Amino acid sequence: MDIVYSVGMDFVRPVEAVIPGVQGRVLAVLAETTAELNLRTIARLSGVSHAQVSRVLPGLVDLGLVERREAPPSSLFRLVPEHVAAGPLLALARGRDGVVEEMGRVAAVLPTVPVSVIIFGSFARGEADSESDIDAVFVRPVGVDEFDEAWADSVEQWRSRIHRVSGNPVEVLEVGSDELGTRLSSRHPVWRDIRREGVVVHGRSLNEFAEIHVA
Repeated sequence: MDIVYSVGMDFVRPVEAVIPGVQGRVLAVLAETTAELNLRTIARLSGVSHAQVSRVLPGLVDLGLVERREAPPSSLFRLVPEHVAAGPLLALARGRDGVVEEMGRVAAVLPTVPVSVIIFGSFARGEADSESDIDAVFVRPVGVDEFDEAWADSVEQWRSRIHRVSGNPVEVLEVGSDELGTRLSSRHPVWRDIRREGVVVHGRSLNEFAEIHVA
């Protein structure tokens, strides 16, 4: 049966993507800080009305997920980090970081380990929403050509795993390690973007390849 890819995860607003509505927006704000916030500040940061926040917060306090402290003339609220639901919520808020870590971990244990894995595009910039692909460059080791079956299987294992972890389509651009320096110095828009915003999640840095090319 074919796998049908639809929209993926919104990494700009990950909490709201999983917990829609006012409650998700409020929790997203509280998950982003350890500071105590008053109701007016929570409303401003979450982009909802004062009245809507007033309706949502008491329920979160009753759950024990949010604590309230009276500081006349206002009340202050903060997420309770020890709460059983706080850990998953905080992990969700930092979902992009978790995916980046998994990218590096999986790359390091592939049957054919790439010299480098570099992400670029909206995910690398921290701007990936539910309609964004994850774009990556896989750098082949010397002696491994693009038709090598073990290499192709390794690339597909990584691509499939990162899609499962993120929910977003994953596009992989492959290049040999002896070609990368030349590609990085080209004026092609894709390689210009990779040179400017690429994030190495595994292996050698972009600077190393640039230095090799200059040498």
